Amino acid sequence: IATLKDFLAYAKANPGRLNYGSGGHGSAGHLGGGIFKQRGGFFAVLAVGLVLSVIFFGFVGGITGVIGPNGAGKTTLLKTLAGFLSPVRGAIDFDGRQVQGMTAEALARQGMRFVNQDKKVFADLTVKDNMELAAYACGESLDQAVERLVGMYPKFAGFLEKKAGNLSGGQREIQLIGRALVGEPRLLLIDEPTEGLAAIVIEDIFRILSGMKHKISSVIVEQNLSVVSRLADRILIMKEGEIAREIADPAEIADVAALESWL
Repeated sequence: IATLKDFLAYAKANPGRLNYGSGGHGSAGHLGGGIFKQRGGFFAVLAVGLVLSVIFFGFVGGITGVIGPNGAGKTTLLKTLAGFLSPVRGAIDFDGRQVQGMTAEALARQGMRFVNQDKKVFADLTVKDNMELAAYACGESLDQAVERLVGMYPKFAGFLEKKAGNLSGGQREIQLIGRALVGEPRLLLIDEPTEGLAAIVIEDIFRILSGMKHKISSVIVEQNLSVVSRLADRILIMKEGEIAREIADPAEIADVAALESWL
């Protein structure tokens, strides 16, 4: 099933094979075991089912961009997927199994990694020590973890003994992405990777993320529409806690002016 539109058409044509909830205003409906709608005073439940449909119905290895105005629920969506928040109902399917209720640590071990937007590292430890913590937890050799990081951003070869807290914001973001890739996960969730960064560093991060395409599935929340339009294979637009629209046409994805109208 190539697109979300195709998936919904299939769902309607095969009602016995997918579980729908009651849906409706202020409630959550079920779509193939996933939550697809919720509105109310908080966003504990969001369009989880829609996002997973996009990723796992013919979209493994692609990049899904998530955009929308402040307060639309984009970060909460990622945190719900990553296990930091629990959906109040419905299910989250990942790699063929339901994972709602699993801790973020357990999901990370299953291959789902979350990169927060705050760009926080273990500031008093060196860059190398930060990588060693991730490598130890994943059972990967430190040499392999460091080699991947330096391969992504060669300047890190000279930063390995530098305290991570002394890195620039962009360098910390790159290290966090490199740390999330330790153990070769299957799904990367990245929250606003270019926020607050200089243009030259944004291009470095764009290059790194672009190099991940077709290697690992990614869901990236990003307000820099120039980055999104160049990176994403498809875009989900969130508004008031719902997926307001999905865009899969390359020409529409490239139309930054049209995307801006949703922010």
